Amino acid sequence: MIIPAVNEVAFRIFNFSVYRYGVIMACAIFTAIITADKLFDFLNKDLRHGIIMESAPLLIVCGILGARIYFCCLNPQYYFSHPLEILDIREGGLSIHGALIGGILSTVYIIKKFKIPFFTIMDCMAPATILGQAIGRWGNYFNSEAYGLPVAGQNWGLYIPQEHRIAEFSQFDLFHPAFLYESVSDFFAFILLTFILLKTEGKYKGLTFFSYLTVYSVIRFFIEQIRIDSALFVGSVPIAQIVSVILFVAGIIGIIFVINKK
Repeated sequence: MIIPAVNEVAFRIFNFSVYRYGVIMACAIFTAIITADKLFDFLNKDLRHGIIMESAPLLIVCGILGARIYFCCLNPQYYFSHPLEILDIREGGLSIHGALIGGILSTVYIIKKFKIPFFTIMDCMAPATILGQAIGRWGNYFNSEAYGLPVAGQNWGLYIPQEHRIAEFSQFDLFHPAFLYESVSDFFAFILLTFILLKTEGKYKGLTFFSYLTVYSVIRFFIEQIRIDSALFVGSVPIAQIVSVILFVAGIIGIIFVINKK
């Protein structure tokens, strides 16, 4: 099966183009917020309901800012030369690792405001976040980005238009749909994390959050093995793999700590 390329523009309002990437990311963000809010209210019947929905504007703004700043830091030469483009996210350029940093920082403010434990919120945000990632990866498809190595045959793969191909692979037409691999993996991770959260009824505070760090780090590490459009490398290693290893170790340590403490 060959996955065709699709026009990046969803529709136009007068002369303003609305990109499919932006539409998909909006759907992903709001799905994550609603899911986290429902999980929080279900597991914390003794706490005030609607806290996450009430805090949604802060979470969204901090998440997008973190994702954009992180992405621009991975491409410093280009954005120092084109500073005005830092503000233009309609065509892509958001990093999940940056979004996590922004989301966690905004959560610190939320727990102080509402006086609730940090992991009480983060455990509910974890499965919701990876569900949002599963949806958001389809934005990469519409942008013809986050694709993998060329496929061996010509009977299946993701078609990448010439203008979006990495120079050294410009002679190839079909590539591994890395975005799809990660989207499917993220969806199964969402099921797993939701099962952990509901099975433990939120009693192991931090377990679901640290499980998210561990599971997603494994997914991202192996996806980066086949991706050819990674933003920044340390030597020959993509920075995303290095960050994934760090988060994986942090997740394992956190899981051990939570279980031993319980």
